[in-house]
Amino acid sequence: MAFLILGNGLFAQKFAYVDSKYILSHMAEYVAAQKQINELSSEWQAQVEQKYTAIEQLEKSFQAEKILLTEEMKKKREADITERREEAKQYQKSKFGVDGDLFKKREELVAPIQEQIFQAIEDIASQSQYMVVFDKANHSNLLYTNPKHDISDKVLKKMGLKPGEVLDKGDDDKENSDEKPGERPGTGTERPGNDRPSSPGKGK
Repeated sequence: MAFLILGNGLFAQKFAYVDSKYILSHMAEYVAAQKQINELSSEWQAQVEQKYTAIEQLEKSFQAEKILLTEEMKKKREADITERREEAKQYQKSKFGVDGDLFKKREELVAPIQEQIFQAIEDIASQSQYMVVFDKANHSNLLYTNPKHDISDKVLKKMGLKPGEVLDKGDDDKENSDEKPGERPGTGTERPGNDRPSSPGKGK
């Protein structure tokens, strides 16, 4: 997630920032969503590995018996192995691909959480007449941030959460790494139909 809220006021010099990871770490819904996503990822990865292990066994058996097979039998065995390998690739893609089941599940579980945070930030930005609200999380381009402009704790309070009660310390590397089978997914989805990026973190 990476938030960037642009206000409608004329106070161009009035701005603030949030740390989306810090905010998310306080949300039980997010912790539960991550747990479910990670469990699904591990389950599907195990299934993918099982398929490839079975193919490797077929290939080893084929190589060991190859000398005893007729040309027709060889072709049949090779075709079977090729077909199984293609099925495994398609299954892997259906689970871990760009529009695969893991991406869809993450979108389904995380989008409502993002919406809560967006709404809280919008309300605070409107009340305090902030022109811009940046997000310092997820390797943002902010080189320096003054803590007095951090409104993350205000966002937490707006959502009825208590600053400092961290539920999930998180793992930045896992959350920001490119998706690969078996890796734990992060949030990485933008709010549908909105220009504003997506992601939460720490504040005053």
